[in-house]
Amino acid sequence: MRRITNILSNNWLLITTILVGIFLRFYKLNGFTTFLGDQGRDAIILKRMLTLEHFPAIGAPTSIGQVYLGPFYYYFIAPWLLFFNFNPIGPVVGVALFSSLYLLINYLIVKELINNKTALVSTIFLSFSFVLIELSRFSWNPNLLPLFTLLTIYFVIKSVQTKRRYFFALTGAFLSFSIQLHYLALFLIPGILLIYLSDFLKSKKRILYIKYLILNSLSFLLFSFPLIIFDLRHQFLNSKNFIQLFQQSGTNLTTKFASLFETFKSLNLYSFNITLNNAFLYLLFSLLIIAYFTLYKEKLHTKTLLLFFLLTIFFMSFYSGQKHPHYFGVLYPLYFVIVAYFLTFSVDSIFGKIILFLFIFGYIFLNYQKFPYFFYPANKQIQLSEKVARQIKDNINAKKFTVTALPEKYSDSTYRYFLELWGKRPIEKDSLDKADELFLVCEKKCDPIIGNPQWDIAYFAPNKIDNEWTIDGVKIYKLVR
Repeated sequence: MRRITNILSNNWLLITTILVGIFLRFYKLNGFTTFLGDQGRDAIILKRMLTLEHFPAIGAPTSIGQVYLGPFYYYFIAPWLLFFNFNPIGPVVGVALFSSLYLLINYLIVKELINNKTALVSTIFLSFSFVLIELSRFSWNPNLLPLFTLLTIYFVIKSVQTKRRYFFALTGAFLSFSIQLHYLALFLIPGILLIYLSDFLKSKKRILYIKYLILNSLSFLLFSFPLIIFDLRHQFLNSKNFIQLFQQSGTNLTTKFASLFETFKSLNLYSFNITLNNAFLYLLFSLLIIAYFTLYKEKLHTKTLLLFFLLTIFFMSFYSGQKHPHYFGVLYPLYFVIVAYFLTFSVDSIFGKIILFLFIFGYIFLNYQKFPYFFYPANKQIQLSEKVARQIKDNINAKKFTVTALPEKYSDSTYRYFLELWGKRPIEKDSLDKADELFLVCEKKCDPIIGNPQWDIAYFAPNKIDNEWTIDGVKIYKLVR
């Protein structure tokens, strides 16, 4: 008890921070979690995996460009659906749990690589970060990217530091996992290559080092194998679409500089809820570049994090389309640690303590205002989807029926999931088989009903609304021919 008391008293701020971070990730989780088209699609895939019907070799497509991810996320999160008896909240709890575990992992890794003060302040940032809390409260493949990015970089550093073969293998594996969570993790590769090349040139046992690098590559290829096979079988469809995405983004040599600072501006907005003016933005970014070249040698690990940060944001600037918050999943763990390091640089002085306190207080205040579960009623998307699906199930009279939705035609997957779970499986969305009944879920205003040009409706060709219902503001139409 005395040892436990000593640990608690010596680490009370860390423990309090992590407990608050966990609370913010789980509070009213069931009522406020997102359960839309992507989550419904994933739930169907996970259900079919767990019932041994189908094991996917590829993951979800990206929101733009139709680039398919690897299947890692499905296999990683599937047990949570089983643990919760096929309730869609299961994968959400899994994501929230790993996102909470990330807080402790961040503290331990940053404390080992840099120092305790940086580890504590960066953990405070992560614990109260609205964007990371938001990403931790629903099931989606990019949401775990900050955790896997940090672990990938940690294993890179440990492999160079210790020359242990299992760290090289872990680097390859976790790089593959990160890329399968979101393709922007590919931008970690230039940093990894530079670090390994530099260490290789310094090595006196180059033959052994080559073996380590081969092990690293084999580990990466092993866990990326399904996606590689998919690309080979489909004439490099993924690779071509990914390259085309950046070629069509409109970024060239004259606009790349502006795109770089626009990317940095978006990162600061999402990370700290502040919009920096251009002058301060240029100054801050310039200082980060200067810091990389002027940090003392004993701060090597901070330089490594800065290297990954600068290279990643540079390559991200080649894509000039809209950058959503989850696009920065690779950068959040790096940026929070870097900012924490420089904020704690002079924390031993009174002035440094005041600056740090005011910064953290303002940061928490700005993030707190965005937490919806403290100010608004729950949207209960899982419960609403189940109610709508129940209404459809109770009114199915034909053996062949299908379901669609308007205005978002893919959001019907949430209703399809429950119907399939209850043994009432609709005709597949891409099937050319003709249904005898069509249930249209109208989530917003969606006139016209008869004669609507959406493919699902036009192919069914309804001429009559047989019945209609309203569930919590959602209209359901039963269409027949």
